[in-house]
Formats: sequence, C-alpha cells, structure tokens
Amino acid sequence: MNSDDMVKRICEGNLRAVARGLTHVEAEDSIGREIVQKMIARTGKAHVIGITGSPGVGKSTLVNQLIKTLRKSGAKVGILAVDPSSPYSGGAILGDRIRMMESVSDLGVFMRSIPSDGHLGGLSRTTGDAISLLDAAGFDFILVETVGIGQSEIEIIKFAHTTMIVLAPGLGDDIQAIKSGILEVGQIFVVNKADREGTEAVVHSIQSMLHFKSNTDQWEIPVIKTVAHTGDGMDTLVECLMKHYSFLKDSGELIPFKRLQMEYLVEQSVHEAVSQLLEQAKHSSEWDSYMDGILRGNYQLVDAFRWVCAPGKMQGNSGEKP
Repeated sequence: MNSDDMVKRICEGNLRAVARGLTHVEAEDSIGREIVQKMIARTGKAHVIGITGSPGVGKSTLVNQLIKTLRKSGAKVGILAVDPSSPYSGGAILGDRIRMMESVSDLGVFMRSIPSDGHLGGLSRTTGDAISLLDAAGFDFILVETVGIGQSEIEIIKFAHTTMIVLAPGLGDDIQAIKSGILEVGQIFVVNKADREGTEAVVHSIQSMLHFKSNTDQWEIPVIKTVAHTGDGMDTLVECLMKHYSFLKDSGELIPFKRLQMEYLVEQSVHEAVSQLLEQAKHSSEWDSYMDGILRGNYQLVDAFRWVCAPGKMQGNSGEKP
C-alpha cells in the first residue's frame, strides 16, 4: 500500500490503516514522512488533551475513566500513551495498554503505546506526528499521557490544547508542583486518589499557589478532586475540559496555537535532520582533518554547520579544504 492509499484509508477512519500509518511514523521512514506531510492540511479538528504528572498518581487509571466518560456522548477517542523504552528491544513497556484493556476493546477507541526512546520532555520524537495522524483520522479527542518522569515533562504544552496536571495526596506532589514550576503549564489540576488522607492539604496548597500566579488569559484554573478507580469526579473533569476548549475557541487562541504547533514541528524536524547529518559527517574520512583544522585555527566553530550540511565543500581561512 502506497502513502496515498494509506492516507485515504486513514482519513476514512480505517483503524488498521491508522495502526500501520503510526508504525511508519514511529519508524521515521520515507512513507511515514510522506503520510505526515499529506496529513497536515487535514488536522485541526480534534481536542488534544495532555495528561502529565509524577509516577504513582494514577494517570493511566484516570485516562481509562476519562475515555469511558467521553464515550458516553459517542465521541471517538484516540490515546497516545508514551511509555518508557525497553532497554533490550527499544519498544514501549506496555503498562498503560494493560491498565486500559477494557477501553481498548471499544471500537470507538484507538490506543497506541509509544516508546519514549530516551527522548526528554515526557514524550517521544514522533508524538507530534502521531497526534496529526489521529487528528486527520477523525478522532474527536486525542489523549496524550506522558511517560511519567516528573518535573521535566512539559513538552506536552507544545501539542495539547488543554494540559491536565495530575497529583495525589501522600506523594509530596504539592511540593513538587511548586518546585518544578508546573503551575505555569497546567490549565486544569486534578487531585486523584481523593479518598485518601491529605487530599484537602494538596488542594489547598495548589489553590494557594494559583492565587499568586499571574493569569493573563483570564482562564480560571480549576482544581478537581477525582477517585479514578470508582469514577468519582469524572463528569466534573469532562465539563471543565469542554469549558476550556470553548474558552480557546471564543478567545481566538486556537488558530495561533496551530501555527505555533507547526513551527515547533518544523524546528523539531530541522534539529533531527541536522543530527542525522552530523552523525554521517562524524563517520566520513574528512572528519579528523576538519577537527585538526579547527585546532590549527583554519576553521571556526560557526563554520561547522555549513560543513556538516555540505561535507567536503568547506574552505577555511587559508582558502584550502580540510
């Protein structure tokens, strides 16, 4: 199946084509790149929701209940669960898929575990492209659960319209939220496992910090209590998600957000392409000569980019090639 046929089937909502397309996207092969390029103009309809937080707060169980609640209205839901990479196979350790097995059996739900592949920020290199594919496939909601590494996983704000920060009592998450600055990236805070002792202390701590947060977009950030394993609080959570998306549409922020997202994807693609060229250059026969030329002062460090992009064509101060 060529990329045109695959794109056609993906846009028709064919789940098998969606799965095959994501495989090419994750492999970052030529078909995957063609699919993403042809999908970009078809995106912009899904509500992308990021779910992030420290390990142990119950993100996967919360996502499973969120799927069930969203499905009550007949909405199609796509899930990208970024899991830690296996140190042996490099693939995703499928803990999230196991916990969401009940929802995955629903034909209105598509779930994919993506290996982080060592990428920092809580996502993988291909998460943005995978979101675009699911968007073009007609999913109404795309839930992106980050890998769960804690303070540094804020890359999700580049892709999600609404970012949920999930915390839980008894894990020190209220202090971690203050330390890591995640108050700056969350539009909704969820205190999960709210049937435990210490819940009100966490809620009060977050609300106190939000009171001092500069809020220029006029969105009043809610703090919601949930008990994911029973479903308590899920209706309130979905209501807040809908309100935030309506706020983005009414305020006119959705259009510039899509442009910023595309700019980030372009930057990411350029960085990846340069990294590949650098690896190729390091294995070339001219690499050692070029390094020696820098040490002798014949070449400047700022010339490295041009040489990496066009090895063998760089001339130094003496006018000679390395």
